[in-house]
Amino acid sequence: MTTTHLYLGIDCGTQGTKALILDSESGQVLGLGSAAHTLIQDAQGRREQDPGQWLHALQDATRQALVQAGISGQQIQGIGVSGQQHGLVLLDSQGEVLRPAKLWCDTESNDENSQLLQWLGGEAGSLERLGLVIAPGYTVSKLLWTKNHHPQVLARTAHILLPHDYLNYWLTGRCCSEYGDASGTGYFNVRTLQWDRELLRHIDPDGHLERALPELIEPRQPVGRIRPQIAKLLGLNPKAVVSSGGGDNMMAAIGTGNIEPGIITMSLGSSGTVYAFAPQPQVSPDAALACFCSSSGGWLPLICTLNLTNVTAAVRELFGLSLEAFNQLASQAPVGADGVSMLPFLNGERVPALPDATGSFQGLTAGNLTRANLCRAAMEGTTWGLRYGLDLLRRNGLQSRTIRLVGGGSKSPLWRQMVADIMATPVVCTEQSEAAALGAAIQAAWCLGAGSLTLSELCQRCVRLDPAGETWPVADNVRAYEHFYQRYRLQVAALTE
Repeated sequence: MTTTHLYLGIDCGTQGTKALILDSESGQVLGLGSAAHTLIQDAQGRREQDPGQWLHALQDATRQALVQAGISGQQIQGIGVSGQQHGLVLLDSQGEVLRPAKLWCDTESNDENSQLLQWLGGEAGSLERLGLVIAPGYTVSKLLWTKNHHPQVLARTAHILLPHDYLNYWLTGRCCSEYGDASGTGYFNVRTLQWDRELLRHIDPDGHLERALPELIEPRQPVGRIRPQIAKLLGLNPKAVVSSGGGDNMMAAIGTGNIEPGIITMSLGSSGTVYAFAPQPQVSPDAALACFCSSSGGWLPLICTLNLTNVTAAVRELFGLSLEAFNQLASQAPVGADGVSMLPFLNGERVPALPDATGSFQGLTAGNLTRANLCRAAMEGTTWGLRYGLDLLRRNGLQSRTIRLVGGGSKSPLWRQMVADIMATPVVCTEQSEAAALGAAIQAAWCLGAGSLTLSELCQRCVRLDPAGETWPVADNVRAYEHFYQRYRLQVAALTE
């Protein structure tokens, strides 16, 4: 194979790193690779990872993808990186990581988020100033937490980066950030596309944090060429260019063709997300609806739940079940799990806004306490939050006749049917379930001007829907689920009171 239209997409997620080789001329994915990460966690809400793991996983996943594609890394023209949003990576002046990265699902900084929100003037003040309401998990509260708990680390900090920014830095030696991922920090104004330096001066009056900010670049701007030693380490073309990359949701939007109005993407990953493209800032009075920027030159109104496949994985592990056995058991229980319901807030929750909530099973009796009902209740419980988010999007004028479903959970026929029924909307999967890695590769091709194609043309060529995964709602199920969804709303309302 001698094609010069090959691009590497990297997606650094919570559970692992994926690598994907894309031929932008044929639109075909030629190879895939993956490597797992481990989590540092405790009962206080700590959720951290060692960024060094990401580097090893990136190397392993890239090697696997190249082998599966049957190509030489010397043929790779460009690299795009997707990363889990909101994570905080602190580097010293030598570029060394100062402490483990606090992740999007970390809730240790809930108190700091409340303090910052109060300083901003509450939800209304945050909306007016930033164009969104800062939430627990956003990067800004992690900075205040670090100042309060590790002041010596903050004193040595020379660079504040997000996970995908850090991988770009490792690849190129340049510290920068693009608008999409930056808009999830909580110190970026999504209307003016600028850092809010005064907010950082409030946290650190000495201006130390302000000086550690990365340079901002536009989505189509490349970060630069891969460093020679990293190209050699990965076996890649030393002339390969690294694109701006972005947050995992922004890259998955590109990887599902969600770059123009009228499409809604729903991701069933460690977290659950629902989002749509908007050509202008879609600032909503609904605090749960985050008006992030896209990585395609627009905005990406988005809701995020903190609990999805992490919850079903926890139940699987509790019962010692394989993924196949878990799905089989859940399919044996009826809609509504015989009255068993789960509030799946193992990491607290962002949507609905319950940062201090915990998980619980409800409605248990001697007759319905079965593994099948508990498995199904975990799936249904996590999906209610996505319905809540979809309702928010629709209330704000963002409509779609179908939902494009991605993420690990989308591979389950049972879960696809559940989503279609609970949302009362047909769902369709993309052929490539690793949408964030695909989006990163497509963005790299766009950044390098592959064949002078527009991003829309590249998406039309490379994003393919899978007719076999198309799932339509069943009327009886829709009616039954509506009853159980209203029960969920009442249970959430009881928590908020």
